[in-house]
Amino acid sequence: MTDTLVLASASPSRRKLMENAGLVFKAVAANVDERAIEQELLPRALGPGDLAIELAAAKALEVSHRFPAALVIGCDQTMSLGERVFHKPADRAEARSTLSALRGREHRLNSGIVLVREGRELWRHLSTADLSMRTFSDAFLERYLDRCGEKVMESVGCYQLEGIGIQLFNSITGDYFTILGLPLLPLLGELRALGELDG
Repeated sequence: MTDTLVLASASPSRRKLMENAGLVFKAVAANVDERAIEQELLPRALGPGDLAIELAAAKALEVSHRFPAALVIGCDQTMSLGERVFHKPADRAEARSTLSALRGREHRLNSGIVLVREGRELWRHLSTADLSMRTFSDAFLERYLDRCGEKVMESVGCYQLEGIGIQLFNSITGDYFTILGLPLLPLLGELRALGELDG
């Protein structure tokens, strides 16, 4: 492993994306309280995309203090319906409420990414994906929740597109990496620009 590149995330899916892309890096969970940061940012009335960027920056900066010589990648994602931002459900009832709110409507995934070195922000980027959820029946919703079990609480939108969650949708606009919360193509481009990858 090298300290040259550090991913400020404990997310297995983000780590896997970077490994599959051939990047050599260390993954370190950021020690930040996301809900507390959101409360601090409330007076700025940020939109969901800007909120994702600021959360990504907070994670990158926190890890950069521990690995000052490294180039730290911070990333975060918000899910929004208009200006309403959702959080992971705590239980089945909250998951049902989230899916009921999304049913028959289009919501957005906002994936922010920030690069930091020596406590200084070098680059920030936001990618979005729009997902149109079909109008499914209440009976389907209950069967879906039964099949997902505890896994339904693992994501903000209560779905994994690589699994049964794909049955919730009519259409999706946006790339796979943005949906998983790591806009990989813009990141690779910036790493090349910074000389971290071969051109």
